[in-house]
Amino acid sequence: MNNSTINTENVELFSQGKEVDLLEITKKIFNFRKLLLKACCIGAILGIIMVFSIPKEYTANTLIAPEGYRRSSSSGISALADMADIAISSSSATERDAIYPSLYPSIVSSTPFLIQLFDIKVHEQKDSTIMPLSRYLKERQKRPWWSVITLAPSKLIGWTISLFKDISDENREKTKTKIDPFWLTLEEAGMAGVISSRINIEVDKKKKTIKIFVTMQDPLVAATVADTVQARLKEYITEYRTSKARRLLEYAEKLRKEAREEYYEAQKRYTRYADGNQGLVKLTSRAEQARLRNEMDLAQATYNQTEQQVQIAKAKVEKETPVYAVIQPVQVPLSPSKPRKMVILAGCIFLAGAGSISWILFAKDFVEGFLRNIRRKRKTSEDEYNQMVADD
Repeated sequence: MNNSTINTENVELFSQGKEVDLLEITKKIFNFRKLLLKACCIGAILGIIMVFSIPKEYTANTLIAPEGYRRSSSSGISALADMADIAISSSSATERDAIYPSLYPSIVSSTPFLIQLFDIKVHEQKDSTIMPLSRYLKERQKRPWWSVITLAPSKLIGWTISLFKDISDENREKTKTKIDPFWLTLEEAGMAGVISSRINIEVDKKKKTIKIFVTMQDPLVAATVADTVQARLKEYITEYRTSKARRLLEYAEKLRKEAREEYYEAQKRYTRYADGNQGLVKLTSRAEQARLRNEMDLAQATYNQTEQQVQIAKAKVEKETPVYAVIQPVQVPLSPSKPRKMVILAGCIFLAGAGSISWILFAKDFVEGFLRNIRRKRKTSEDEYNQMVADD
């Protein structure tokens, strides 16, 4: 009974202390409300400056739905593989692609894919001058005024590195006519990183859709790049999906060509012998003619079979070609997506208010106490010095 009474009293004291602390904190903040208001006003002014200093950016997007990525091998391909002496087990009746939709973002951000985007021809909405995308990003990009300060260290480092750069490296960069993904220059690697940062791909596994976002400072450039990325991604996947079928088609066409040549040669031999030995009744002549006829018939049957396999292989290529349903085509954005003005403004006001509250509750008393101690020690030292002077 006594323990429960003591616990109840402790809870009441704790709750009272908590209420007192909250009241004291609220009262302390209220006493410095002018300081809090000034800090929020300064934060709002800084937020407005930031909002109008950050250049506008536009985001173009497209929504596509690729077909399923399960493939099956047909009996025609099995027959063609048998002709090529390739063993296909029954367990490989169904295969899965090595490239899943979840890998599409990695494909788009890969160096070979980004390099293909360097030479995209773009022009701004208010300027008809056509230029490559790499040049546009290098020459036509606006930056906030504080970028002069933030980019100064990196520019200084780059300038310092250029002083120690080998002359052969500079000559290689000047004489380089084609971009080599294996050996990129600093400028090329930086440009690939800039383009990659402006492309985003979202894969919805439930709905099985892919959304491509491209953000640029000009709406027409954003739409152009988004449409190109969509087309290049389709080409990449189509190239992969049909590569095996196209190789089989090339092999089938090679076999057809050889079989056709053999058939024509057998046909010439038979017709030449038949025309030169008309009216002969010797058994040897008849046997030779029959042999040549059988060779011609066999060559014709082989040729017909290879022709059939070529048609099957062509159908397989068409079957393996993926189909993408464009649910939402690319459109030129009408309004900017960045900067998010209200978010930036609210964030600056919040940070200013939180900083002022932290100063009022924690830092102010500590700093004032620290300064009082310094003044007290200084005054004590002065008093001791004055006393020593008076004693002397």
